[in-house]
Amino acid sequence: MTENVKPPKQDPLTCGFIGLGLIGGSIARALKERVAPHRPLWIKAFTPHRSTVEEAQADAVVDDIVEEIGPAFSDCDLIFLCAPVSDNNVNIDLLRPWLSEKTTLTDIGSVKTGIHDHIRRSGLERQFVGGHPMTGTERIGYRNSKAQLLENAYYILTKTPETEEWRVKQLDTLVAELGATPIVIENTLHDYITGAISHLPHVISASLVNLVRDSDGEEGLMKRLAAGGFKDITRISSSSPVMWEQICLTNRDNLLTLLDRYIESLHRVRAAIEAGEGEQLNRFFAGAREYRESFAEAGRGSLPRAYIIRIDIADEPGGIASVATLLSVNGINIKNIGIVHNREYERGTLAIEFHEEASMARAATLLKNHGYPETR
Repeated sequence: MTENVKPPKQDPLTCGFIGLGLIGGSIARALKERVAPHRPLWIKAFTPHRSTVEEAQADAVVDDIVEEIGPAFSDCDLIFLCAPVSDNNVNIDLLRPWLSEKTTLTDIGSVKTGIHDHIRRSGLERQFVGGHPMTGTERIGYRNSKAQLLENAYYILTKTPETEEWRVKQLDTLVAELGATPIVIENTLHDYITGAISHLPHVISASLVNLVRDSDGEEGLMKRLAAGGFKDITRISSSSPVMWEQICLTNRDNLLTLLDRYIESLHRVRAAIEAGEGEQLNRFFAGAREYRESFAEAGRGSLPRAYIIRIDIADEPGGIASVATLLSVNGINIKNIGIVHNREYERGTLAIEFHEEASMARAATLLKNHGYPETR
């Protein structure tokens, strides 16, 4: 007869949050959903706007509301610095007198060099592991946070020359528990990479939107017809202007280097168009397509992913309602739905956006089985 053996008891994990926006809130929610069922967990948080942390406590995401950055955080195993980049240095200085030897500090910022420099000046290198969950949505704030935001996302960790290895392992293990994929890289390399794949695209997206705004006529036809591809490639322009102002200034050197290279490439394309160099233009587009199609399709990346499928539907009354009803009766929630662009003849393209990948996958299968295959 086999005896029932209880799993070893784990020590409680106390996590502190300073700031609780979209990413911080999503991490806290993921901790409650994925870690708390298997290990005693206590979350305490401070936010400048008390209503935010009160909402999080009402959601059973935060256990303890902290009134100020100070001794209340001294018993934490982990402290997540989730304030805007410009505020983190001030918060570190407020925390420093109260930090326990056991406490590991981490952040969530998309620029790492600045905070690494401040951590070094503060003498806290041994206790710091930088963090950057490469995920997000166009919406901001705790109210839009969700645990699923971390699923299958790369979560970058950056250590200092003095960081104790057990702290890196601690974060690496926890990140994996949250459903993300941890990867450790050097902080300056991180900033160059994110400058290219995240920060520069946001600048380009905003410049395209502003170009159309400034080029449109009084009738506003450009705005009216700006659907399909244009809306897709400029979706990230709905992100927080304050956040992107800070990112551009804190990752300035990398962004300037990359902007110069991008502007040079635009000059080459302009010259090819002006000279009628069809072969050169073909190579330009073919090279981009080949490299783009080599990307992994796991949804991991620094740009927020939109979970969208497109289907062809008949242009007739009740077409959209039939699709929405089919998804609803099968328990699939829709984030957004609508015609993205009209085609000639009798059919249209319907775009359906979901909150997470799992719902999108279920919907795609269900729709295909009912005669609505995805259109490419």
